[in-house]
Amino acid sequence: MEAIETTVAMPLDEAEAAIRASLGQQGFGVLTEIDVAATLKAKIDVDRPPLKILGACNPRLADAVLRVDPGAALVLPCNVVLEPAEGGGTRIAIADPRQLLGDPRLEEQTCDAADKLQAALDALG
Repeated sequence: MEAIETTVAMPLDEAEAAIRASLGQQGFGVLTEIDVAATLKAKIDVDRPPLKILGACNPRLADAVLRVDPGAALVLPCNVVLEPAEGGGTRIAIADPRQLLGDPRLEEQTCDAADKLQAALDALG
């Protein structure tokens, strides 16, 4: 799957705080948070490297998309994945809405969302 991504020279906790703030500047809020490593440890006693998934939503864009295709709710909110990067730092990858919603009727909204998500990553430096 195509992703919008970057690697930042910060530990995961700092990168999470930074991307939350940067997403907020682009009109996204974080609706959900899944600590995959903690969940797997608690449920099936598996140890794995840290992995977090944040569910980010821009309400205006979500509303515009859902007005055209209510079935788009299947891929909302946008998943933002944080994990340790090879060589240090944190990799942040976001599902590309243009890939998830290939409907030509949604091109304007998906491109706008992708631009805003890319801007959020770019602001991290």
